[in-house]
Amino acid sequence: MTLDDPVTRPATPTPGTEIKEWTKGYAQRHPVASLRTVGRQVLLGRDAARHLVTDTAKGRFPFDEFVAQAAFMVKTSLLPTVAVALPISATLSIQFGLLAGQVGASALAGAASGLAVIRQSAPLVTAILLAAAVGSALCADLGSRKIREEIDAMEVMGVSVLRRLVVPRLAAGIVVAMALTGVSCFVGFLAGYLFNVYAQDGTPGSYLATFSSFATAGDLYLAMVKAAVFGVIVTVIACEKGLNTRGGPGGVANSVNATVVASIIVLMVVDLGFTQLYTILFPRTTL
Repeated sequence: MTLDDPVTRPATPTPGTEIKEWTKGYAQRHPVASLRTVGRQVLLGRDAARHLVTDTAKGRFPFDEFVAQAAFMVKTSLLPTVAVALPISATLSIQFGLLAGQVGASALAGAASGLAVIRQSAPLVTAILLAAAVGSALCADLGSRKIREEIDAMEVMGVSVLRRLVVPRLAAGIVVAMALTGVSCFVGFLAGYLFNVYAQDGTPGSYLATFSSFATAGDLYLAMVKAAVFGVIVTVIACEKGLNTRGGPGGVANSVNATVVASIIVLMVVDLGFTQLYTILFPRTTL
C-alpha cells in the first residue's frame, strides 16, 4: 500500500443503531433470565421449607443461628418500622376523619382507620421495611461470603449451605415479620386514636366502640398470614440473590439493589391478591 492509496476506516455505528441493538438484545435475554431467577427462587423456597420442617422434627435445626438472625433482623428493622408506621397511621386517621366528617359519619372514623391499619397498613409497612432493611442486609451478607468463596468452601467441606444459612434465616424472617406486624398494628391503632381524639376532637368512646365493632379477629388473622408470607418472600429473594452474586463488590451492590426492587414488586402483587381473595371469600355485608 502506497501513500496515495485511500485508507479504509470501519463505519462508526450511529447512536440510534446501538440503542436499537441493545434494546433488541435486552428484550430477548430478559424474559429468559427472569424465568430462571423465579425458578431458582421457587426451588430455594421449597427446599428451605422442607428442610425447616424435617430438621425441626429431627432436632437438627440450627437454633443458635436462628436466634442470632432474629435478633439482627429486629435490631435492623424495629425502629424504622415504628418510625414509618406512625406517620402513615396518622395520615390515614386524618384522611378518614375528614371524609367521615364530610358525609356526617364522624362516629365511623375509628372503624375505617382501624380496618385500614390492620388489613393493609401494618403488614405492608412491615414487609416494605423488611425488604429495604433486612433483605438488603441478608443479601449483602451472603453475597460477600459468595465473592470471598466462603460458600464454595462450605460446599467442599460437605456443609449444606441451604440448611446452615438459608433455613434459619427463613424461620427468623417469618417470626420477625409476624412480630413486627403486631407491633405495627398497635402503633397504628395508638397513632390513629391520638390523632382522632386530640387533633380532630373525636370522642374516645366512639372511636373504641366502632373499632371493636367492625375490626374482627379475622382481620388480625389475615394480617398475620400476610406477614408470614411476606417474610418468606423477602427472605427467599434475598438469599437467592446473595447466593448467586457474581462480579466482586460491584456484583454485591447489584444483588442488593435487585433484592429490594424485586421484593417490593412481588410484595405489592401478593398483597393485592390476598386482599382480593379475602374480600371474595369473606364479604362484608354491612359497614
